[in-house]
Amino acid sequence: MLRRFGSARAALEALPRLARRGERTGTVTAVTRAAAAAELTALDRIGGRFVCWGEPLYPGALGAVEDAPPILSVLGRAELLNQPALAMVGARNASANGRRLARELAEGLGRAGLVVVSGLARGIDAAAHLGAFETGTVAVVAGGVDIVYPEQNRGLYDALRRQGAIVAELPPGSEPQARHFPRRNRIISGMALGVLVVEAAARSGSLITARFALEQGREVFAVPGSPLDPRCRGANDLLRRGATLTESAEDVLAQLGPLLRGPLPALASEPGWPPPGEPAWPEGGAGEPAADEDALAIILESLGPTPVAVDELVRQCQLTASAVATLLLELELAGRVERHPGNLVSLR
Repeated sequence: MLRRFGSARAALEALPRLARRGERTGTVTAVTRAAAAAELTALDRIGGRFVCWGEPLYPGALGAVEDAPPILSVLGRAELLNQPALAMVGARNASANGRRLARELAEGLGRAGLVVVSGLARGIDAAAHLGAFETGTVAVVAGGVDIVYPEQNRGLYDALRRQGAIVAELPPGSEPQARHFPRRNRIISGMALGVLVVEAAARSGSLITARFALEQGREVFAVPGSPLDPRCRGANDLLRRGATLTESAEDVLAQLGPLLRGPLPALASEPGWPPPGEPAWPEGGAGEPAADEDALAIILESLGPTPVAVDELVRQCQLTASAVATLLLELELAGRVERHPGNLVSLR
């Protein structure tokens, strides 16, 4: 919306009209000023701040991800968010050896200048935060930034508020629910140059984070484990599929060397749209639809429940890329289209 309309005010004013064009029966409205003020007050009361997409403190690597959160709530040292980072995830019921290795790996990566990002869960997550505590670590939580989960990590949470950073996509006061954790995981991987998995079962949230990393073009690392330990099957399977075998921080640094020497992915910190590399919207008449009702019908006919690449829609529908982008935006606002990782879309 910002890219198309040039300012937040113009985008909000266009919101109801775009939704009506998408044939939504209800009315789409922006959040009220009073509700926004209440959220700002709640975050300020606990000493937090918002970091918005496009601002200098917003994580540059995350900003390059297609479904990056527009706003993050942050407690603690917000300057850690835009430093080179590696994500570390793994089993909640981790073994003693797994926790020790995770802590040692985090210490080594921290000494090499990487911020360690994890999810504040029990087991490997907690060990990773502790290992990088002195050099810089960020916890991404699935609820509000003010909600401690799990409760047994309250001491670690309090320490991170003082010396690290805690990040959330949901508003303050939001209780974490099962459906929030996959969305949290895509932020963990999106903030980092790569994801390191230490002990993960065959069907675990850590593998979801690794999958997001692959979709986002990140490196995936895994620590090998005993085939007799079910907590290691997921990590071993990642190695079988091409993840970098990792036994020390040096294994990670050797793989990330070119990325660490070059410029990190980042957004332009100055106002102005579109950001570098983004397709420009048609000149003039930014508030008007870029395609007619016939084009809308063509898009709808081409979509189905199975996700399809936006580039494929452009080819098959014989419309301009900007027209397809505009129509998909209208359909998404109307609740008729769902976006998926990898620039894929489908009908809801």
